[in-house]
Amino acid sequence: MLDAYRREIRYLRLSVTDRCNYRCAYCMPPEGMNWLEPSAILTDEEILRLLSVLGREGVSKVRLTGGEPLVRPGFVDLVRKIRSLDLIEDLSLTTNGSLLARHAEELKSAGLNRVNISLDTIDPERFRTLTCGGDVRDVLTGIETAIRVGLSPVKINVVLTAAVDEADLAFFQKLVREQPVAVRFIEYMPSRRCRVEAGMTMTSVTEYLSRLAAGKLAPPRHNPFGCGPARYLQSETDQGAYGFIEPISNCFCDRCNRLRLTADGRLRPCLLSDAEIDLRAALRSQASEEEIVGLYRLAVRSKPSSHHLADSETAAFVNRGMSQIGG
Repeated sequence: MLDAYRREIRYLRLSVTDRCNYRCAYCMPPEGMNWLEPSAILTDEEILRLLSVLGREGVSKVRLTGGEPLVRPGFVDLVRKIRSLDLIEDLSLTTNGSLLARHAEELKSAGLNRVNISLDTIDPERFRTLTCGGDVRDVLTGIETAIRVGLSPVKINVVLTAAVDEADLAFFQKLVREQPVAVRFIEYMPSRRCRVEAGMTMTSVTEYLSRLAAGKLAPPRHNPFGCGPARYLQSETDQGAYGFIEPISNCFCDRCNRLRLTADGRLRPCLLSDAEIDLRAALRSQASEEEIVGLYRLAVRSKPSSHHLADSETAAFVNRGMSQIGG
């Protein structure tokens, strides 16, 4: 499927729950959100029907998101069922990592290919404050387990908030030197729910990592980390690489190939637009496959050329929070 700007749409970010066991300061208020009723969330059967249809329309890459996907009951079985469709080439997971150690091996066996883990600081106190009570040791154990069981490549997402300091960068530099992981630094995006300020710039991060590596950072000779929005660099002695994702200062909308499906079945052509198409209503009214395909193609045609984060201070104030969208 090509959208109106000739971008090939192959990638679906699929939220399986709006709930999370963390309350990250850039994502939701400390008291949590008004959670969806369980009956509002797409069932396994509804998800499988949608993926069967969209897989035949060219969707070959699915990332399971939340909230925190691992708090959804029966999540491992859902992974297994999706893999059994034999339509999805690349099945991955975005997680906060806190529950990953106990599930990583069975997720690998169920057919999950790889995992992205959010980790913004390794300082226990700052981490606890940022997440409203999380234990960074759980995430570090989750990373170690994911590497061990072969959920490859492991990608670690670091939002550049004020919680990140040079001690964190030193930890990530050692990790990239010793392990085949990608540590991806993500430019801070303003949100009305944010309770933390922006931190270091991409330039300062790159300069500091170059000093730690005692050598020039350059694009990897062989890049195993995919061709998404990240720009990857590494030193000659690194087993892994650093990724830099800059949705504002280095906008990559011109090559965006993804749509998002919320846990309650709304298909969003763009993360930073409130436009949504209700697929849950279609599923629950026994819509035909042709009708579902029509709604999907409408969403693809509706995909805007770009977000407008750089144009307005309020541009990122979408009605839903990231935990509700599956950002």
